[in-house]
Amino acid sequence: MKKKMSNWRLFLVGIFVVTVCAPMVAQTAHFSYFSYCGTDGRFDEAIKKEGQYRNPILSGFYPDPSICRKDDTYYMVTSTFGFFPGVPLFTSKDLVNWEQHGHVLDRDSQLSLHKHGISEGIFAPAIAYNETNQTFYMVTMNMGERTVFYVKSTDPTQGWSEPIQLRGGGLDPSFLFDTDGKGYLVYTTRPTDGQRYPGEMAVYMYEFCADGDSLKGDQIQLVRGGTDIEEFPEWLEGPHLYHIGDYYYLMCAEGGTQAGHREVIFRSDNPYGPWESYSQNPILIQKDLDCKYVVSSTGHADLIETPEGDWWAVFLGCRPYEGDYYNTGRDTYLLPVTWDDSWPIILKSGLCIPPVVDKKDVKLSENYFNGNFEYTDLFDHNQLNERWVYLRNPAKKFYSLDGKGIAMKALPVNVYQRDTLSAIFCRQQHPDFTAETNLSFNPQNDKELAGLLLLQNNEYNFTFGKTQLNGQPALVVNRNDSGKSLVSSVVLSAAQSKLPITLKVKGMGGLYSFYYKIANEEWLLLAKDVDATHLTTSKAGGFIGTMIGLYVTSNKCE
Repeated sequence: MKKKMSNWRLFLVGIFVVTVCAPMVAQTAHFSYFSYCGTDGRFDEAIKKEGQYRNPILSGFYPDPSICRKDDTYYMVTSTFGFFPGVPLFTSKDLVNWEQHGHVLDRDSQLSLHKHGISEGIFAPAIAYNETNQTFYMVTMNMGERTVFYVKSTDPTQGWSEPIQLRGGGLDPSFLFDTDGKGYLVYTTRPTDGQRYPGEMAVYMYEFCADGDSLKGDQIQLVRGGTDIEEFPEWLEGPHLYHIGDYYYLMCAEGGTQAGHREVIFRSDNPYGPWESYSQNPILIQKDLDCKYVVSSTGHADLIETPEGDWWAVFLGCRPYEGDYYNTGRDTYLLPVTWDDSWPIILKSGLCIPPVVDKKDVKLSENYFNGNFEYTDLFDHNQLNERWVYLRNPAKKFYSLDGKGIAMKALPVNVYQRDTLSAIFCRQQHPDFTAETNLSFNPQNDKELAGLLLLQNNEYNFTFGKTQLNGQPALVVNRNDSGKSLVSSVVLSAAQSKLPITLKVKGMGGLYSFYYKIANEEWLLLAKDVDATHLTTSKAGGFIGTMIGLYVTSNKCE
């Protein structure tokens, strides 16, 4: 009898555990629209509609640009780190007006980001065109997987191959396809015999066989340390190899990703060296300058020749709102290249990057990459606009588009975890901005929340949305600065809770304010001028810019 009683107790305990730990029925949040409006004083500078353009050419989190050309069309890609799909593909006829054609890595079989950190994933993709076989190549490193691979395509706007793994290579790989048909892969890694000082890196090269999709022979060291060895240069990276005229050029970034970031150049009469460093290096730097519109951390450049024989450079830079604080991440810029005794110069030392640049045969068109702009997304198509991305590989069917907005099913995971979120993200592209959405959601407990997520990483973010507090429906603003804190909240009445709620975030540099309105009533302030400097890379670390998400989460068994 005692044994039977014990079994019944175990059975009842099992029921209790299942009841407590089983997730509740997933709630669904419905967002009827999302709107964004961005402003930056540098974009208020007078500009001609023809013959001039604005810098940056891609505003917001579009770092590590790489570019190539086929005939009269330019192709450009940028880094995406932990976001999916990976590597946006842009095309242009004039280097200024860019159109996005999806992403290079747009399916799970090409890109795995599961459990990766936000600043892991895809580092510094490089695109190149091989005239010999009329094929495009995009080579990169998945930092979370520690794999170097490339994909290829004869028409990049129509899709890319499955990944082809390389047996060698390292950080920031890129291809040169030479005029004689030979191929070369250059990349950065620690010196094979160890670092002589912290931050010392070296550029290595393999020959590449395009016919066999493979590397040939052994790796060859091209440059070690950097330009001025006596100064112990750090973080030589982002190498690109070019054959221009009588010389081969090796262009690299130095100095890390912050204020000391710069671009340097070497040359040789053959791709194996020895390499000569330009006496006037760096050929691009924006440090300790008194500029009206500051651009910092410039580097990681790539060169491109026009059909007319002119040379230009694309590179990354940042727009700080004070000091070294920028929430927008690293933008893409464009400048003409000048030549000094067969050495390319992107910008002479001491000059500021101008917000407006002359360029013949350019006529500005409206887009959402450049200047001050606003847009509203009604989610009224059968697929998401290309501006929207996911953090890591998305869960299947977690959202639906019903013609009246987007319905997102709550998943039992939140922003603080390295897992797949129920969220879609777009970029904060201006230091001053407004983001707004309209929300219908019926939370059942204090673990469920739907609203806006302002994300720098898992530990540095804001969540602003509808949830429950002490069993009552409420709106909350949570600030996570390596530790979650409730900034402000308001309890909703039963009647208010049944109505759609509009949420709005207004950012002014390092201060964000949070507003809401119920149905068609007036705007109400929930939290004013909240410190948002934790969203800058200088505090949060990593390599991305702030991402604005539509986000919903549900209870999770701990």
